[in-house]
Amino acid sequence: MKKLLILALLYSNFLLSDSKLPTSVLKIIPKDYKVLNFTKGDLNRDKINDAILILKHKSEESGDFKRPLYILIGTKNGEYKVVGENNNSVLERDDGGIFGDPFNGVTIKKGYFSIEHYGGSNWRWTRVVTFKYNKDKKNWFLHKDGGDSYHTSNPQKVSTDILTIKDFGIVPFEKYNIFAD
Repeated sequence: MKKLLILALLYSNFLLSDSKLPTSVLKIIPKDYKVLNFTKGDLNRDKINDAILILKHKSEESGDFKRPLYILIGTKNGEYKVVGENNNSVLERDDGGIFGDPFNGVTIKKGYFSIEHYGGSNWRWTRVVTFKYNKDKKNWFLHKDGGDSYHTSNPQKVSTDILTIKDFGIVPFEKYNIFAD
């Protein structure tokens, strides 16, 4: 749990300048949005860097705005192509309780990608949603959804709740909804 808290602090201070993105990525960003996160890695196991792009609305401090997540497949010439989009896979700015913005980062590893959240107050929680690439279907599917929680009065007593495909069935990335009950 300590490692997760340290990572939470590191990711929460991560800022990215849109000007450092490839032109093919800049063209994707709608007028009223800016980059929340851009993480590179091999999403489809072809040994070419792909990326996850998460956007936030420029005015999200003044309202509830969804955060679009794009799956971008890299090409040999360094460009990116959108192959997946979901507006319901990243928690919103005010969903983290006293900690504010719960978005904590993205991890990409061996055809998997995880969206990480952290929040709470006296009760602290993490939520990690992981998708796995299916080579035959050329798409990503929900693999795991869950996390840890604990009360600050007893941080050694951690409760873990992780759902898998046995619990939720086959869910393509585009159909996943983190806000669904």
